[in-house]
Amino acid sequence: MSTPFPRKSIASQLPFPLSPLCRSMQWALIGMAMALPAVAQEAGQEAETETTLKEVRVLGTAEEELKQAPGVSTITAEDIEKRPPANDLSDIIRRMPGVNLTGNSSTGARGNNRQIDLRGMGPENTLILIDGKPVTSRNSVRYSRNGERDTRGDSNWVPAEEVERIEVIRGPAAARYGNGAAGGVVNIITKGIPEKLRGTVSLYTNQPEDTDEGETYRVNFSASGPIGEQFGFRVYGNYNKTDADASDINLSETADGVNVAAGHEGVKNRDIRALLRWKPVEDHIVDFEAGYSRQSNIYAGDTNVGASATGDSGATGANPASFLGDETNTMTRRTYAITHKGKYSFGNSSAYFQYENTQNRRLDEGTAGSGEGNINSARKSTSELDGYTLNGQLDVPFKLGVSQVLTAGVEWNRQELDDPASIRNAVAGGITYPGVVPANQRPTDSDATITSAFVEDNIELTQNVILTPGLRLDHHSKFGNNWSPALNASWMITPEITLKGGIARAFKAPNLYQINPHYLYNTMGNGCPVGMTGPCYVLGNADLDPEISVNKEIGINYTHNGWNAGLTYFHNKYDNKITSGLTMLNANNPALGTVLQWENATDAVIAGYEGNLLIPFGPDLSWSNNFTYMQRNKSKDGQPLTIVPKYTINTTLDWQATDKLSYVITGTFYGKQKPRTTAASTGAAATGNALKARAAYDLWGVSVGYAFTKNLKARVGVSNIFNKQLYREGNGSAAGAATYNEPGRAYYMTLTASF
Repeated sequence: MSTPFPRKSIASQLPFPLSPLCRSMQWALIGMAMALPAVAQEAGQEAETETTLKEVRVLGTAEEELKQAPGVSTITAEDIEKRPPANDLSDIIRRMPGVNLTGNSSTGARGNNRQIDLRGMGPENTLILIDGKPVTSRNSVRYSRNGERDTRGDSNWVPAEEVERIEVIRGPAAARYGNGAAGGVVNIITKGIPEKLRGTVSLYTNQPEDTDEGETYRVNFSASGPIGEQFGFRVYGNYNKTDADASDINLSETADGVNVAAGHEGVKNRDIRALLRWKPVEDHIVDFEAGYSRQSNIYAGDTNVGASATGDSGATGANPASFLGDETNTMTRRTYAITHKGKYSFGNSSAYFQYENTQNRRLDEGTAGSGEGNINSARKSTSELDGYTLNGQLDVPFKLGVSQVLTAGVEWNRQELDDPASIRNAVAGGITYPGVVPANQRPTDSDATITSAFVEDNIELTQNVILTPGLRLDHHSKFGNNWSPALNASWMITPEITLKGGIARAFKAPNLYQINPHYLYNTMGNGCPVGMTGPCYVLGNADLDPEISVNKEIGINYTHNGWNAGLTYFHNKYDNKITSGLTMLNANNPALGTVLQWENATDAVIAGYEGNLLIPFGPDLSWSNNFTYMQRNKSKDGQPLTIVPKYTINTTLDWQATDKLSYVITGTFYGKQKPRTTAASTGAAATGNALKARAAYDLWGVSVGYAFTKNLKARVGVSNIFNKQLYREGNGSAAGAATYNEPGRAYYMTLTASF
């Protein structure tokens, strides 16, 4: 795995005493910026007397420069081939510095549906892109009071074999992408069109040693190449199935042995995508794309806060056990896009329009007084999300005293959601409260439009100093304007040592459930704040403000003769986080229920270190490492935003023994994970198992690849060699920090034939 900014170093010990050093580094960056005019003048004087020829370097765009920032990593197709994920790309993305898999809150609900979390900001602050275009399908899933959705996220719409690279962008560099990128961006870039006709067929299987864990089977194909001189094409198809874990896989690990969440649900993916490329004239291309994906779960019994299928005493209506092994929800995603890229004498341009349609069809869950998250009928309801994105930008290089590349762009994004089953929840007893429109009178749709303009300038102040200021304005149709300024800088101190840093303001708009005044979420009776009578409801709020994050980072790295070492400090100040609130809107008859409202209530600070070390033992043998250390991840009430390890260390030994034979050994060390000390929904102090931490643990894997011919290759491997199995130990917050299952030893094989 590679990083445009040289790889980050691994410490032999955790970096507890480094805070003063990082503060010094921050002041050094400020001093660097203040000294830039003098540096530029001095460089100019030296240039007059320079008699030797210097290397000519072409200045890139602001986007290209920001992808060299400390908080940016790249996963290549070769990385994926050597460490193929079992089903979801998040399996390999999690091995990047600053990345963990978590739920969107610290409650532990939906613990086995963890998603990509960048620098502890939560999955809802991770923007997923495919070929630079936003993916928003998870927003079609309703939003619970604790901030969870019953979704695996949006990292599983592209088969692993069709990925050219994955860019993981964290910190200030991600702010340029606008709404939803406060934590960072994951850009999944698919393989391009080759100059000659190419086709592949790949087979993959993953067989767990424990028969209670789900098996995986995957088959996909692709074909691409030119069609005459002006056209080219690419098409791929994929079928991927992972069976569900046994519903009682965690039963022996819980205190009561009854009220227990199940293991991993199963998943089936069916994908097909086609692209037609047209080159009407020299230096211009137009891409026409269409894609269809159907992603469905295989129900294992996991629920939000109620009973699982292993003990249905808390369920109402239908028995959830009767749906085990069935598809209880299906998400169908359709995309259509047209993209133009052009080169002109004065610069380059790019523009695209994308339409994304997601239909989220699932069995009805408990509402109006019943157990939220539990299936209560055999009827299915559908929510539908339509997304429209128009984006265009122009890059113009020029010289005004110094070399610069100016980028200016605009973006228009509209989201339309229709969810009758969720919006028309009724209040128990048919009681009407102030501000709550009767269920049969509520409109079931909601929408929001964001219109944006942004400008960036990549300025080469001297041969060794680059400054990249930027400014983005987003106008939201519901809450108005939001300004996002950014400033990044790079100083090549010596040819081997580079100092880089930045600061940016990022934002996240309220989602379409939070901002809809007609969305009434039922938390069921035991989800009420202390002192309030159940059942409780959470009402949407049209007067919410966006969540704001000021992201800072500074990093230094060293490269020499293949060695690559670096250390980065990051600090995010997170304000206005939206929570379900603790203020009761109604006081006329609390015995019949309590109505709360979404509100901007929580501030937090997230800070820590990332680093890496790459050691080349020779042209065919390398040892790469990275680490993340979370110094702070707490809101102002002292509670964590998400449950993440105190530290994460990844290590990889990669040996290309011969032209045909390769070996890879991987290891990951996770630090201690601590849960909340108070219940998120009620505010009550946690007790017993709810305070239980998950101890540090490590996982190891090995794989061997062999190329039989240039058109046929295979790889076999073992994951979790030492069979370190972990189990979820309860429902919701009752699990403490043991909110997910860590699968045991498994054996996998992949076979790829090409022409």
